[in-house]
Amino acid sequence: MVGVLLIFSIRIENFKSLADVSLELGSLNLFLGTNASGKSNFFDALRVLQGIGYGFTVDEVLNGKPKTANSDIWEQIRGGSSRATFVDKSAERTDTVEGVIRFRVKLSSGGSGEVFDYGIGISAAQGCVREEHLSADGQEIYDSRNLSNDISQPYFQVKYYRGTVGRQPHFSFEKSKPVLHQILQKSEIEVEDRESVKICIRALSNTQRIDPSPSVLREYSSAQSWVRRMGEHGENFAALVKTILRNSVNRDRYLSWLKQLTPIEFEDVVILSGAVGEPLFALREGGIDYPAPVLSDGTLRFAAIAAAFFQEDMPDILTIEEIENGIHASRLRLLVELLKTQTQSSLDWTQVMATTHSPVVLAWLEDKDYKTTFYCKRDEQTGASTITPLSKIPKFHEILAKQPISDLFAEGWLEATL
Repeated sequence: MVGVLLIFSIRIENFKSLADVSLELGSLNLFLGTNASGKSNFFDALRVLQGIGYGFTVDEVLNGKPKTANSDIWEQIRGGSSRATFVDKSAERTDTVEGVIRFRVKLSSGGSGEVFDYGIGISAAQGCVREEHLSADGQEIYDSRNLSNDISQPYFQVKYYRGTVGRQPHFSFEKSKPVLHQILQKSEIEVEDRESVKICIRALSNTQRIDPSPSVLREYSSAQSWVRRMGEHGENFAALVKTILRNSVNRDRYLSWLKQLTPIEFEDVVILSGAVGEPLFALREGGIDYPAPVLSDGTLRFAAIAAAFFQEDMPDILTIEEIENGIHASRLRLLVELLKTQTQSSLDWTQVMATTHSPVVLAWLEDKDYKTTFYCKRDEQTGASTITPLSKIPKFHEILAKQPISDLFAEGWLEATL
């Protein structure tokens, strides 16, 4: 059985400010750095992989896709295809630069222990795939890297490895789309290889971005029935909480975290009903119900973040930007504990990628967390970002023994050292 898949290794080349970045990831990954240091570009890279998992064309992934009968709106990657390729600011000419953007991820399964290695190279300007490969437990499934795929050709070729002696078959595909989805249409693909392809597709696509908007959280949910996952900005938040409350175990765990992290004392979470039964989030205090429209931004934001960890349809990857927004400094320790607790190893774990600007969040990290807490910095001359684990910063542990990490971050020591 394949459980939740963890991205334990990722390499990004030639994408935005990420000229060449390789990271070893864990279950909880925090990204620090000043504005425009590369944090959001890393999150954009994850969105590119998600779009690939959805089976979109390269152009759709980068430039967006309108709502259809079968899919929601896909917003373009910030800047679209025209800003997708890294440009070295120190180069004499930048107007003709067009390289291959590459993404490579290694995935491990908490259930079966299988390891999947997937890589893709794309041309943003041409809107096409330039190279692609997939292997499972070291066995190649398909690969294009040793083939000559001229960009002027109408199709894109890969070699399919059947595990038999002799010449391996070559398949041709539309070059505007990743092979990952198209190869499933080939009758020659072995059952085991089909399953590996499907697993990789699920791993890339099953990402959820959480950026709760208080204005959205204050609204009635449009869904009146049970909701297994809320929207990016908190759409159907109240309907999700209604679903959480029907499970006694999840209800108790959710209420426990909420009572610790919200600044007000309350007795219970309740769901109020609108004119036609649409749900609205509320807190009950002293027998009085306080609906979402009268609650503070911070209370609502944390209620939504906490609810994201108790969704019935949990994603493999959950991304949260600026996790401290709206959360009182005295409760950030509990927020860190929530993230750690909910990303512990089990078949139901979710890998979290989060950004923070808060020294207080760093203050509650342990030594083992420094391997997957990354500092992002952008080179002023080239424009290239570096993303460095705190554990690999020169003399980090030596300095840490003398001064708290929160002070090092607030005083700019991390940036100056790198």
